[in-house]
Amino acid sequence: MNLTTRPRRLRYGETLRKMVRETRMDPSSLIYPLFVREGSGITEEIPTMPGQYRYSVDTMGEKLASLQNAGVSSVMFFGIPDHKDEVGSGAYDANGIVQRALRQARKDFPNMYLITDVCMCEYTSHGHCGVLCGHEVDNDKTLKLLAQTALSHAEAGADMVAPSDMMDGRVAAIRTILDSHGYINTPIMSYAVKYASVFYGPFRDAAGSAPAFGDRKSYQMDYHNSREGIKEALLDIQEGADIIMVKPAMSYLDMVAKIKNEVHVPVASYSVSGEYSMIKAGASLGYIDEEKIICETAASAFRAGCDIYLTYFAEEIAGYMKEGKIG
Repeated sequence: MNLTTRPRRLRYGETLRKMVRETRMDPSSLIYPLFVREGSGITEEIPTMPGQYRYSVDTMGEKLASLQNAGVSSVMFFGIPDHKDEVGSGAYDANGIVQRALRQARKDFPNMYLITDVCMCEYTSHGHCGVLCGHEVDNDKTLKLLAQTALSHAEAGADMVAPSDMMDGRVAAIRTILDSHGYINTPIMSYAVKYASVFYGPFRDAAGSAPAFGDRKSYQMDYHNSREGIKEALLDIQEGADIIMVKPAMSYLDMVAKIKNEVHVPVASYSVSGEYSMIKAGASLGYIDEEKIICETAASAFRAGCDIYLTYFAEEIAGYMKEGKIG
C-alpha cells in the first residue's frame, strides 16, 4: 500500500515516543494537600483515604521531608481544629492550627512553597463555608472573615492563598486586604470553577467538614454547567486571581480545556479525595493497575491543559516521573 503519511512511524521505540511527546510534566507542577490537626504526636490514617494521614504540627515534618526528597516542593494546608463555632473563628485565629503549621514549616523547610486553603467549612459548627443567616450562607458577611483568614495565613508565612468557598467577590476582598497590609506579592489561586460534587466525600470525612444540614449547591456550581464556569473564572481574574483552579479533575477535564482556552493565567486542577479513594479501592480489589492508572489520570489532566496539579498521589507521581514512567 502506497501511504505517504504513517502516524505509526513516530511510535516505534520508547526514545522516539518520548521525543515527540506533546504533554510534558515535571514535579514542580505538583501540589500535595496536607491535613494538619490539633494535638501532638499524631499520625492518624484517614479511614476513607487509605495511605493518607492527619498530622499534628510536631509530626508533619516527616511527611514534608519525604515530599521534598521526592521533588515535590509545594504543599497546601488544610486545618482541622478542635473548636468550632458559628462564625468559624479558628480559621482566622493568629494561633490557629494552619497558622501554627505555617510557622513551623517555614522554620523547618524554608525552601518549600506553602499554600493555604482559605475557607470556613472546617471551622464552623454547622459545616457550611460561611456565616449563616437562617439556613443560608450570607455571602457579603462571609467575605470579611475570608479576607481576615487569608491575611492571617500570609502573616504566618503562606506563600500563596487559595480561597475555596465560592462566595461571590471573595477574590477582590482578599486581594484588597493583602495589598493594604503589604502582601502585594502574595498570589491568589482561586477555586474559581468548583462544582458541587460527590467526589468530595472522603475529604469531608478527613476534615470533618460535612454540612450539618442541607448541601452546598447554593454556592458551589451545578455540574451540568460549563459556561457558568467560564464566567466564574473570568470574574475572578478581574478581581485579581493569579491562578484559576478547576475542581474536581477527573470528570471535569472538559472544563480544564475550556478554561485554558479562555484565560491567560495558569490553570490548576485538583484531583480530589473521591478520585484518590476510587483508585485505591479498585487497586486493592485487583481490578486496576494502581501505578498505571495514577500515571494515566495525571497525564490526562495535563493533556487537557492543566499547568498545576493538586493530588494526593503527588509523591508517587514525582517518583514515576524520575523513573521515566510518566512526564
